Amino acid sequence: MGRARIVIVGAGFAGFHAARTLLRKARGAAEVALLNPTDYFLYLPLLPEVAGGVLDPRRVTVPLADTLPGVRLVLGQADGVDVDARTVSWTGPEGNRGTLGYHRLVLAAGSVNKLLPIPGVADHAHGFRGIPEALHLRDHVIRQIELADAADDPAERAARLTFVVVGAGYTGTEVVAQIQLLTHDVLARHPRLADVHPRWLLLDTAKQVLPGMDERLSTTAGRVLRERGVEVDMGTSVSEATATGVKLTDGRFVASRTLVWCVGVRPDPLAQSTGLPMDKGRLQVDEYLAVPGHPEILACGDAAAVPDPANPGQPTPMTAQHAVRQGKLAGNNIAASYGVGRRRPYRHRDLGFVVDLGGWQAAANPLHVPLSGLPARVVTRGYHLTALPANRFRTAADWLFTAAGARPAVQLGLVPGPAVPLDTDAPELVHRPR
Repeated sequence: MGRARIVIVGAGFAGFHAARTLLRKARGAAEVALLNPTDYFLYLPLLPEVAGGVLDPRRVTVPLADTLPGVRLVLGQADGVDVDARTVSWTGPEGNRGTLGYHRLVLAAGSVNKLLPIPGVADHAHGFRGIPEALHLRDHVIRQIELADAADDPAERAARLTFVVVGAGYTGTEVVAQIQLLTHDVLARHPRLADVHPRWLLLDTAKQVLPGMDERLSTTAGRVLRERGVEVDMGTSVSEATATGVKLTDGRFVASRTLVWCVGVRPDPLAQSTGLPMDKGRLQVDEYLAVPGHPEILACGDAAAVPDPANPGQPTPMTAQHAVRQGKLAGNNIAASYGVGRRRPYRHRDLGFVVDLGGWQAAANPLHVPLSGLPARVVTRGYHLTALPANRFRTAADWLFTAAGARPAVQLGLVPGPAVPLDTDAPELVHRPR
């Protein structure tokens, strides 16, 4: 009989750390196979800096072959799990199909853009979950400034220089902060636009920026954005999107060519397709991350409704901190099922959050100590450099070069709009027209 095979679906925060843990624990005694659409782990918190022209996209991608030697990488998109036959079906990048049998399975498929039934959003909004979307957004913003420079109609100029971001959570707040700084740098190279004032809007139905986070973080982030000229409209969202602008829930129409959708995420649809018990779109698991009735299947990260010991009756929030910890625990608990170590329930301690606002600004509360300005900036960048599994030196070098000069102001045109549809189960991939 051959070695036992452990299959991990997804190489996000949870899947990557599960694979890393199992690689260390297995020591060749079991085959660890990682099924993922890309050959890298994406360090998602730094993606807004890719869109803002601060970081080269390679800095936020961690090669799986380099960091997980000994793990078998299967390049493909999981599209089904047969829990009775213990197999995972997948589709490869060239349309080839295959199946993977497993002895143990870790479902860590992560999440995708969350859509709401708002007319026009799926057709006209830009998502923000993967490298292709970030590169396309950066090109799009630069192109709007260049087209505004070429336009003679003041109304068209104003529309092209109006940027709307919906969702004032972690991602939306950082995206609007980076876009504001990017547009500032690019506009400086266009003398014809010297007297034209760009407009940035951040919308959310919540009462404050960064809803659900520490109020001091929210206050700092909102203040910094407003001081830079961002219109922070809380209690407001989009009721309709068109090619020429957005209609807001308060009845206003804002002429714009840029709508960025950051309203949150939903679990990858793979979780629903398994037929296993669900909790609001996430797989039900116990405190050991095991699926009820199927001890051979563990789920973690955004795809799993892991019971939150700090909030009884509620699942843990869909954050990178939880995903990392759950991934490590999944690896350890699978190893325990083979007699290596001891099975443990999920426990966590909130270490606080960091929010990068670009330039010299940030908001942070490490160990619940509120920081802003330069101290928060140092903590934020230190945290990211520590958390990055690779590319630390090159990332720090990119930060230094950007601090000393301006952001690049060219559009490369590598990712066209149709290649990054908002309504997709694979935002990490470039979609080719059929």
